[in-house]
Amino acid sequence: GHGHYHGHDDLTDRTPPRPTWLAPRHAHAQVHAINPEKKTFDRIDRLAARAETFEMELLIDINAEVWPVAANDKISFALATTLSLNGDPDDGTYQQYEKGASLLDRYEYAMHGKVYNFNHKEGENIEIDVSFGGLLMRLSGDQRHLVGIELDQSIYCLMKKV
Repeated sequence: GHGHYHGHDDLTDRTPPRPTWLAPRHAHAQVHAINPEKKTFDRIDRLAARAETFEMELLIDINAEVWPVAANDKISFALATTLSLNGDPDDGTYQQYEKGASLLDRYEYAMHGKVYNFNHKEGENIEIDVSFGGLLMRLSGDQRHLVGIELDQSIYCLMKKV
């Protein structure tokens, strides 16, 4: 029965905050370099950005044709498990949400992918690698700010310029 036992089995009873954001909710980051290594693909730019508030470093591949970004641009990025504003889970297909009911309406660029690597670095730092159909993201920083992200998790990365 349910009783007073609070273990992992209990997690289903608590409704997640809606929408289902992964921390940090809206991090603002400053792009400090585009393609810090040699540029490897046409149309794909690798952004290196730093979120000062959370002391996080973001390295992410984007389709520069769709969403061109320049060095020193400020971007806002968020990670979420669903695009639905009421927290309904989704299966990763871009469903037709009613206008205003999707996180896509609030951002300029979105990718859907999977967490494929999760490393604990020295101290409290962790490094998370996500693949969005071959475009890669590496997020590194203090694990306090990166709660809720798990290996093999399916996630959305949403970005816009600020």
